[in-house]
Amino acid sequence: MNQHERHGALLRLLAERGRLDVEAVAVEVAVSAATIRRDLDQLAEQQLLVRTRGGAVPNDVAYDLPLRHRAGRDAAEKERIGRAAAAMVGRGMVVGLNGGTTTAAVARALAARADWGDGEGGPPDAARGDGQPAVTVVTNALNIAAELAVRRSVKVVVSGGVAMPSSYELVGPLAGHILREIRLDIAFVGADAVDAEHGASARDEHEASINALLAAQAAKLVVVADSTKLGVRTFARICPPADIDVLVTDDRAADKARAFEDKGMSVVRA
Repeated sequence: MNQHERHGALLRLLAERGRLDVEAVAVEVAVSAATIRRDLDQLAEQQLLVRTRGGAVPNDVAYDLPLRHRAGRDAAEKERIGRAAAAMVGRGMVVGLNGGTTTAAVARALAARADWGDGEGGPPDAARGDGQPAVTVVTNALNIAAELAVRRSVKVVVSGGVAMPSSYELVGPLAGHILREIRLDIAFVGADAVDAEHGASARDEHEASINALLAAQAAKLVVVADSTKLGVRTFARICPPADIDVLVTDDRAADKARAFEDKGMSVVRA
């Protein structure tokens, strides 16, 4: 287990248990106690936890696993999901993307589309023949906006709002005001959980509210989620299952995906 994986594991364990003991965790992750102490010190420097004598406790902010520590989980599956989703986008379309590691994979796949010119094998100026960008992306995610803003093929529109530290998503009335004024051809929405009976949901009600609004503005709603999110419910619903046109997931859990197909939903297994 490398340092990035250990940090993610420590934060997950802390979120589940509310307290970590150095000696016990060292045995659990099969490294030395000295290594765990250094890891906890580094995470404390990033204000992701508070060091205590012999361990750590959460800090006093709302605790959630930060995006940068979730990015390495199920990375290959998310990359395949991203490519499958990006293939649904045609030139001139207006695309919505909320925040999250899976939608970030969709954004990277969009940016890499060679047929638009910004990816490998294309000309350096990736606009349409009329000089316009090949695609417009509307997002409330700061990291996605930053990644796409340097691409000539992509016009980026960012909602206003207050930034969530764990997801880089912009939420609140300002974000809602912008999103109510636009229309999307297709929206790719990531979720903390997707259930065939309950629909897509998020842990945070503020994120769920803005994600629901983004989804409602789209002519076609595509939920992107790796198979670990399927058959799970969380606190705040983004949309009911009837609103989801397509679910794009990985191929690790055919039985879970089948429940969505039984509901008449189109499922793409990447």
